[in-house]
Amino acid sequence: MIGDRWGVSPEEARRGYGCDAFVPAPTMQAWRGVTVDAEPATVWARLRQVRLAPYSYDLLDNLGRRSPRERLDVPEPRVGDPFTRALGGDQGRVLAVVPGRELTATIMGAHLTYAVAPGPDGTRLLLKVVAATPHWVAPLLSVGDLVMARRQLLTLKRLAEDDQRQTGATSRR
Repeated sequence: MIGDRWGVSPEEARRGYGCDAFVPAPTMQAWRGVTVDAEPATVWARLRQVRLAPYSYDLLDNLGRRSPRERLDVPEPRVGDPFTRALGGDQGRVLAVVPGRELTATIMGAHLTYAVAPGPDGTRLLLKVVAATPHWVAPLLSVGDLVMARRQLLTLKRLAEDDQRQTGATSRR
């Protein structure tokens, strides 16, 4: 499908993600990923902040309000918590959490899992999105998600790498 993969290896696309359990027969599956030059704990701390704001195109999905750039002490997500805050209110729900490793949520009819995993050149921040939509909607959803998710992952990458530099800790390289 057009726009279904960006920045992921075939192995990363084949691995299991938490969202797979919630949509057993998806019509849309999309994988995204970036390598972050920061420790997994630093990447996870940034990923938790998605609960505060979308970290994508703030003009579109956050009513022009900038997603926080400073790292805040956001508690671990819990099942049932709001997934994010966008468009002026809470959006989606957290469905499953493996602290430090995986966050699964639902929003706007889609199910998604973020995974934080050690990689050979740094920490991998992966995202899989699945949905059961009419077949004609799936390509549109995939392309739209690619634009927004790419921006989000690149923003989280940059912020986590900045955090890593500020702490003076050594990276995984």
